[in-house]
Amino acid sequence: MTGRSSRVGGEYWENMLEAACRHYRLHEQAEITKTPEPMKPLGRPNSRGQFLACYTKQAQPDYKGFIKGGRMVMFEAKFTSTERLNQSCVGREQSEYLDRCQRLGARCFVLAGFATGEVYRIPWPVWTDMKAHFGRKYVTEADLREYHVHMAWNATLMLLDE
Repeated sequence: MTGRSSRVGGEYWENMLEAACRHYRLHEQAEITKTPEPMKPLGRPNSRGQFLACYTKQAQPDYKGFIKGGRMVMFEAKFTSTERLNQSCVGREQSEYLDRCQRLGARCFVLAGFATGEVYRIPWPVWTDMKAHFGRKYVTEADLREYHVHMAWNATLMLLDE
């Protein structure tokens, strides 16, 4: 049952993120899209359209785009059905990519969703120095209160709002 509930939670999470990106696009405040996973099919699709594939290179951060005025925004989106989120859930290559973009002036963060329905925007410098900020290499919701993301009346995540 845990696998099914995690899958449902993950799908809900992705739908929330897509709705937030659509909101910002419709209001001409930002253009943010999900980064496609670089993969290569290993065979022909079966009768249901499914196929076996492998990743061709390490994934980049989950979402990339631009905020009105031209500043780049980039974030890794993580959802957990447990009580904590480990720093190691962001891969080495993703971290290096986010580091480079942060140094060039992009707005970078980790968007953390928990099974409680709450969402937190953790600035990239805080995520990378988690041990100094929280005393360990994982975070709980209690650690993240100051990074809470407001949800609008229509259930849209206001993930770019300060």
